[in-house]
Amino acid sequence: MSTWNLTGAPRSFSGARSRAQREAQGELPWERAGASAGDGGEGADGALSVSQAVALAAGALDALPTLTVIGEVTGFRGPNARSGHCYFQIKDDASAVDCIIWRGVYSKRTFDLRDGMQLQLTGNFNLYKATGRMSFVAKSFALAGEGMLRQQVAALAEKLRREGLMDAARKRPIPAFCTRVAVVTSLSGAVIDDVKRTLRRRNPLVELICVGSKVQGEGAPEELIEALARAAAIEPAPDCILLVRGGGSFEDLMTFNDERLARAVAACPVPVVTGIGHEPDNSICDMVGDRRCSTPTAAAESVAPAIGDLEDLLASREQRLAAATSHTVRSASARIDGWAQRIRSAMSTRLDRAAVELEAAARRPCLTSPRAIIEGRRMELAQTAERFAASTSSFDARRHMLDMAHERLTHGGAAITASRATGLAAQAAALDALSPLKVLARGYAIAYGPHGVATSVADAAPGDELRVRLADGDILGTVASVEPVAGA
Repeated sequence: MSTWNLTGAPRSFSGARSRAQREAQGELPWERAGASAGDGGEGADGALSVSQAVALAAGALDALPTLTVIGEVTGFRGPNARSGHCYFQIKDDASAVDCIIWRGVYSKRTFDLRDGMQLQLTGNFNLYKATGRMSFVAKSFALAGEGMLRQQVAALAEKLRREGLMDAARKRPIPAFCTRVAVVTSLSGAVIDDVKRTLRRRNPLVELICVGSKVQGEGAPEELIEALARAAAIEPAPDCILLVRGGGSFEDLMTFNDERLARAVAACPVPVVTGIGHEPDNSICDMVGDRRCSTPTAAAESVAPAIGDLEDLLASREQRLAAATSHTVRSASARIDGWAQRIRSAMSTRLDRAAVELEAAARRPCLTSPRAIIEGRRMELAQTAERFAASTSSFDARRHMLDMAHERLTHGGAAITASRATGLAAQAAALDALSPLKVLARGYAIAYGPHGVATSVADAAPGDELRVRLADGDILGTVASVEPVAGA
């Protein structure tokens, strides 16, 4: 396949034949038999009609091979609301050509087209015969040059976004009043001078620590990563780190789209403020940093409030503090007055109640006439003594009656128990005569076998344990043999 570039001549062109060859073979439109001026054929002077000229041009374009063209998109319109096709021009420094992308081709895109993109398109030229307008119809397209870089940057940004490195919740707050600031940038450019000048102008009390590094070119990401580590390791630690550089082309700023540098910015233990390029520029480091500013100067201004602003702020806070203190004192005074009034009211009520209780106590007889209480107690005691004396006079008669009852009870009890005692003695004598103990005392014994009292030789067997009760104790033994009495 031959490849063409709008910025130069075709690399090869073997598919088109020369005009002389086509004329020799009778393929040109004005060589057709029977053509006449009236039906669009060649006129008497050999001139071509518009249709013939357009057809000739269209045939020449159709003979061109598939071309690959590189250029910048301009005047992009599409996709068309009704047809879905896209219309624009693709240009270089010297030329421009209309371009068309049909709906079916554009629907397979992986990115949206816009003006300024560098595209690489593959397709053929086409001539619209109704207007004689030539267009390049693209069968496929892809980003080229800076466009390819932008696509890679967009893919990296999406990757880091999915990992959460761009989440607002992850970003650390920058102190409102930074007193110690580290700046990471090139020490040979104008950026460091702008930062120093801005800080001196706005707040000369801010301490600035400069850490030098390359900001573009080979090895720049590695140097910036090392510089960030050195800035974060400074003791005492800075309040924040400014990562800044001046403006440049997209390729110049590609250092700050490096994945390793972006991860180093996100992992830095000290908050990072970025000021890379100018307002439209936005790098990966801007996205993962803790604060993004449009320029290095803006980054310096954001961490160093102006002295005048600080004075105004302090004056405003002084007024607010004075007003708040005055309000607090007034409120406290009002509360104290209220408490004092309640205390006075409570004390008055308590004293009045105590006075009433004291007057009631003072009116009690024990305080108004203590001798009357004593006299009353004395009368009660005399009355009690009289009742006691009257009750003791009847004790003698009652004692005589008790003595007589005792004598009667004694004689009656003796008479009742005498007959009972005689019968009990007789029964005791009979019981004693029948007691086994009496029998044992005469030399007899009681034998206890395994089943109780042994009354027969059948109640014991050789080897059984035997207990023999005597009058004064027991004898324990084992039966050696059993000898029944003959005839028993």
